[in-house]
Amino acid sequence: MLEGMRNAAKNWLGKIVLTVLFSFLIVSFAIWGIGDIFRGFGAGTVARAGNVDIPTEEFRNEYQTALQNLQTQSRQPITSVQARALGLDRQVLGRMISDALLDQRTRQLGLARSNEDFAASVMKDPAFFGPTGSFDRTVFQDVLRRNGLTEARFTEKQRALYLRQELTGALTSGVKLPQTMLEMLHRYTSETRSVEFFTLPAPPDSEIAAPSDKDIETFFETRKTLYRAPEYRRIITLSVHPAGVADPSKVSEADVRAEYEKVKGQRFTTAEQREVQQIVFKSGEEQAAREALEKIRAGAKFQAVAEERKLTERDISLGLVPREKILDPEVAKTAFSIKAGETGDVVAGRFGPVLVHVVKIEPLAVKPLEEVSEQLRKDIAARLATEAVQKLHERIEDQRTSGKPLEEAAKVAGLHVRVIESIDAQGRDNKGQPVQDLQDREILLRAAFASDIGVDNETISTPDRSYVWFEVANVEQARERRLEEVREEITKAWREDQIAQKLRDKAQELVKKIEGGASMEDVAKEAGAKVEHLPDVKRTGHEKLALSIVERIYSVHSGKAESATGTAGARVIFKVLDSNIPPFNGDDPGLKAVAAQFERSFSEDIAVQYLAKLQADAGITINQTIMRNVVGGETN
Repeated sequence: MLEGMRNAAKNWLGKIVLTVLFSFLIVSFAIWGIGDIFRGFGAGTVARAGNVDIPTEEFRNEYQTALQNLQTQSRQPITSVQARALGLDRQVLGRMISDALLDQRTRQLGLARSNEDFAASVMKDPAFFGPTGSFDRTVFQDVLRRNGLTEARFTEKQRALYLRQELTGALTSGVKLPQTMLEMLHRYTSETRSVEFFTLPAPPDSEIAAPSDKDIETFFETRKTLYRAPEYRRIITLSVHPAGVADPSKVSEADVRAEYEKVKGQRFTTAEQREVQQIVFKSGEEQAAREALEKIRAGAKFQAVAEERKLTERDISLGLVPREKILDPEVAKTAFSIKAGETGDVVAGRFGPVLVHVVKIEPLAVKPLEEVSEQLRKDIAARLATEAVQKLHERIEDQRTSGKPLEEAAKVAGLHVRVIESIDAQGRDNKGQPVQDLQDREILLRAAFASDIGVDNETISTPDRSYVWFEVANVEQARERRLEEVREEITKAWREDQIAQKLRDKAQELVKKIEGGASMEDVAKEAGAKVEHLPDVKRTGHEKLALSIVERIYSVHSGKAESATGTAGARVIFKVLDSNIPPFNGDDPGLKAVAAQFERSFSEDIAVQYLAKLQADAGITINQTIMRNVVGGETN
C-alpha cells in the first residue's frame, strides 16, 4: 500500500531497501522451489516463513491494491489472468514474505525507534510536503486516504519500514570497493588521449546529381516504415493546478500578519550564536586549569595558552554555534553567560576541567514582517489554492460519477475544457509541430494513448497537487504514407545519404594515406581542412568532439588513424598520438563519484543475498490452494 510513498524516498539506503523488497523475482526461486503444499496451517494463512504467518486476508488486500495500482499506471483494465502472467501474485507474496522475515529479524535484534525520532522522520518525508516545501498535515492525510490507510495503520507499517532500513543499512553502510577495483576505475575514468583531427568538408552540390524518380522510389520502398504516419488522437482535456488558482492579491494583511506570528519562531528567527573556543584538561588537572585561567586574566591570549598545551586552532574551536549544538551542558551554560572576548571560570566538564572562551556573539535575529510578507502571501495563497483545487476536483468528480461527459462536468464547475484536435504520442500535431502549452504533457500523453474512445478514465493526480482529466474523442490509426505525401522529405534524406556515403569513401581513402606514412597536415591540406590538436580527450567526452567520435578514439590503439561520424553528418578523421594515465589519487572527486555508484550496486547485492539467506534459513511454505482462491485461476 505504501508504494506511492516509498517511491518518494530520496536517500540511497531507502532505495536499496525498496529495491530489495520489490525485487522478488531475483530470489523467488528460493521461495517457489520449497514445499508448496498445505502443511498444517489453516485457511487464514496463505504462506509461512519459518514461524511467521502471512494472513490470507492481508495478502488479498495487498494483491488487490497492487492490481489497482498496475491498472492505474497502465491506464487500462488488467484481468487476473494477465496479472498472473506478469507474476504480480508472486511479487506481492514475495514482498510480504520478505517484509515479514526482516520484521522478525529486527525484533530479534531489539531494534526500535522513539516516538520523537519517528515523528521527525515522517515530517522530513518529501511525500508529505505541501506548497511551502515542508510537512503539511492536509497533504499527509490525503496521501493516507488515497492509500486506504488510517493514521494508526500507517504508523505501524512505516515504523516497520524504518526499522528494515536500519537493518539493511547496518549490513551495507561499510561497503567499500577493493583497492584493485578502485585503481581499475581510476585508469578508466582518468585516462586522457592526445589526438590530432580534422573535419572532412562535405562535397560541393555539383558532385551530387539530382535523383531520378527510380532513385526516390527505391529509397522510399526500403525505408517505408520510417515514414509511417503515427496514430493521432482527438483529446478533450481539463487541468486544474494550484498555480492557476492561487491569487496572492486576495490574501489580506490580517491573514499575512497572523501567519507571520504563527511561523515566526520556526521560519524567520535565527537563534543567538556564539563563536566558542575551549581548552579541555584531563581529569584531575583542576590546578593546571586554574593556573591557565590566571595567565589569561593576567593578559595572556587564550590561543597562546592553548599552544602551550600543544593544541591547534582546530583542537579548541567549536565554531559559530547556537546553544543547543554544544553537547556539554556546563560548557554551553558558561559560553552563553559571558561576554564576547571573555574567558569563563573553570568548568567541570564531562571529561575534565574546561576553560571556555567566547570570540564573538551573533545575537538572536528575527526577520521583520515587511521583509517576508510577500513570501507569506504566496504561501497562504498556495495553501488556499490547494484547498480550492480539491473542492473543484470533488465537484467535477461528482458530475462525472453521475454520468456527465467531461465538457459538461467542467461547465458545472465554471471551467472550460481544451480540445486538442490531433496529437500523436510524442505531442506533435498532424503537421509534425509540437502542441503548445500542454499541461502535464508526459503524464497526459502516456495515459491518453493507453486509453480508448468511450473509456471512463481515472483522474490523473500529479506531484504538485494538480488534477488532469481527459477523454479520447477520436482515434486515427497509424498508417503507411504514400510517396507523394513525403516526396520532399525523401528527396532530402536521399541527398543526405549520398553525401554521407561520399564522405565515408573519401575518409577511408585519406585514412589509408595516413596509415601509409603521410602526415596529418599534408592529408588535411589535400582535403582543404585544417588540423587541430587536443591533448586531453577523456572517455566522458570533450567540448570540441561529439561523443561518438570520442568513443571511436578510445576504440583504437595509440598511433592509429581512423574516421568517425560527427554532428550533423560530418566526417572527422583523427589520429591518436598517445595515452596518459595520471598517478592514482583516492581523493579525486570524479573517482569517488564513480566508486559510489559501484558501492551502491554492491550494497544492493549484499541486501538481496541477506534476504535470500533469511528465506533459506526460515523455510518457505505456500498454500497454493488458498493463493488460487485469492487471485483466481491457476498460479504459475
